[in-house]
Amino acid sequence: MSLRHALMGLLGDRSASGYHLMKQFRTSLGNVWPTTQSQLYGELKKLNATGRIKVVSEGPRRRKEYALTDVGESELRQWLTERGREKPQRNEMLLQILCLGLLSPEQAVERLLSQADIAAGRGAELAELIASISWDDDLLAVKGRLALEYGLRLRAMEEDWARWAARQLRGSSGPAGRRTVRPLPQAFPLRPPARRVDALGGTVLSSPAPGPVSRLSRARPPATRSASATA
Repeated sequence: MSLRHALMGLLGDRSASGYHLMKQFRTSLGNVWPTTQSQLYGELKKLNATGRIKVVSEGPRRRKEYALTDVGESELRQWLTERGREKPQRNEMLLQILCLGLLSPEQAVERLLSQADIAAGRGAELAELIASISWDDDLLAVKGRLALEYGLRLRAMEEDWARWAARQLRGSSGPAGRRTVRPLPQAFPLRPPARRVDALGGTVLSSPAPGPVSRLSRARPPATRSASATA
């Protein structure tokens, strides 16, 4: 995916100016593919020069409104239907997990709880954004709400995982902070999920609410026979 595809996708629904495109990025698409004003206008200039979009009107202060061309639509359809191999994902936080042994147990737990707070804050910002927008029922608005809902669920998952990971590290420290080797549970603690209203107005399950660990997470893995026993 690229900024080019994002802009062509927005212009595939309706013509728009750079100002209105930037406004849409700040609401729904900022969650998926953040960009800056200079990057957006630079990409619009490239797309116009290569014939993927065109200027359909010009207003005061050199305001230009763009629309998708047949060339751009053909490329966008190809991108939407092609089945390429999945690209590797980079996650700095998960990479840092591998290095937490350099910190004290208290510092490692604090790092994870800090990440949980960041995720919770971002989720709260998205919820406020959804509540502040007067949504209509056209296709573009529906897709925008779907993108925002993805962001809400992602932040809820990130917060829940970080707090779960902090609890695992707290339980893996021995006397005087000495690390001990303790296997993680076979399954994640499954707790009764909370319910909330999603971006489309329906009721969905949110991140798990605090509660007792389910029987599944307490189940022990089946015993494995040793090589000598099977000989």
